[in-house]
Amino acid sequence: MNLKSALLGVFSLASLAATGQTTWEIGNTTLTEYDLVTGMQIPWEILWGPDDHLWMTSRKGEVLRIDPATGDYTTVLEKNVMNGGNGEPGMLGMAMHPEWETTPKVYVVYCSGSSWNGQEYLSVFDWNGTELVNEQYLLTLDAGGIHNGSRLLVLPDNTLLMTAGDVGSSGLAQSMNSLQGKTLRLNLDGSIPADNPFPDSYIYTLGNRNSQGLALGPNGIVYASEHGQNSDDEFNIIEAGGNYGWPQVEGFCNTSAELDFCEENNVVEPLKAWTPCIAVNGIEYYNHEAIPEWQHSVLLSVLGGLGGQYERLSVLHLTDNGFDVTSEDQYFSSFNQRIRDIAVNPYTGSVYVAFNGPSYPGSGPNIIKEFRNEAFASSVAERPSDLKPMAFPNPCSDRIQFEWEHELRDVKYTVYAFTGESVAQGQVNNRQLTLDTKGWSSGSYFIALTHAQGTRTATFQVVRTE
Repeated sequence: MNLKSALLGVFSLASLAATGQTTWEIGNTTLTEYDLVTGMQIPWEILWGPDDHLWMTSRKGEVLRIDPATGDYTTVLEKNVMNGGNGEPGMLGMAMHPEWETTPKVYVVYCSGSSWNGQEYLSVFDWNGTELVNEQYLLTLDAGGIHNGSRLLVLPDNTLLMTAGDVGSSGLAQSMNSLQGKTLRLNLDGSIPADNPFPDSYIYTLGNRNSQGLALGPNGIVYASEHGQNSDDEFNIIEAGGNYGWPQVEGFCNTSAELDFCEENNVVEPLKAWTPCIAVNGIEYYNHEAIPEWQHSVLLSVLGGLGGQYERLSVLHLTDNGFDVTSEDQYFSSFNQRIRDIAVNPYTGSVYVAFNGPSYPGSGPNIIKEFRNEAFASSVAERPSDLKPMAFPNPCSDRIQFEWEHELRDVKYTVYAFTGESVAQGQVNNRQLTLDTKGWSSGSYFIALTHAQGTRTATFQVVRTE
């Protein structure tokens, strides 16, 4: 894909003029906030693909491929998932084959079954340019109603890490006869690497309750985030053969029983732990010059815990060698939205954040927002100067108007309230669409426009003035 087309759009939700957009001050850097895609059902994994698109798994069972310039998306895979994705299990982690140009394959983890009994599959699919096809099962685990993991990460040696939760049975985490409560390592064809720490075993680490974040940092360091029970959410460094203590140890080795177990089992302690639990999730190492204040740090998604009071994006600043956390900064808590995952645009340094709604275990419709340093992005490629907002006035009271860059013919649209209710639908037959909103309640809405390149969305607010 052409770099300029990956960054810019003649008109796009992600390429609106900065006028009227919300901004955030990060030290001396100003980030402009955009809604890239709205209305997905529980975005779980988001990652920047080697095809210069943003890829997303939905816990409800879909994989979306999103144009970062326009916000247009297409659904490239649909699977029936456990409980319909209405809970913790569903479609989860995703990773891309590192030799994409010659081997365009996508690795996906999903849970299938019903109630509290099912199977968790690590599968690999071929990308044919339009959809994911030719599923091959690499690994099958028991799935549960809770604690299924599962993030994926391709390492520089072309092996694949997969986190597997304890499915609510904590004793499995210390059992070498179970793959549950572990970090697993596989070759890309699904076989066991010859240099795994335990012979003829996928097990790479043990004693993990439910790790749902993996990221590759400096000098090959692998970081992981892990959910605690009632205390001690953890931020760890993954060590081959390491025992992370669960269920005998939570967080640091700091009780007499924990100290004994840690000494006997050489337990790896976290770099940082949070009590009470904040519900840590997806992580991403950030070292882009677009946001100097975040360079050499790990961006940590925080769901906020069962009570929903800690939602935020945490920035964990690291020592030069990457082996310790020096400080934590917190952002975006004012959204009061569970943050599930983060991805980074390697060109502009923009950060994409997947929001999962305000309540456990997630509720739709959800949003992927982009936070962009416009000053840096404009230095990467020439940007149009005459772009108009897609929705205006926003917020609106009596009417809302949408404008597109091209004339559209017989293109269907639907407007949804954030409650999920459809409030308007019809067709667009030119470059503009005006809707009467006089009878609508105050609140958040979004329009979904399905056209030749996929589906495009835009959010807006209705505010009653009477």
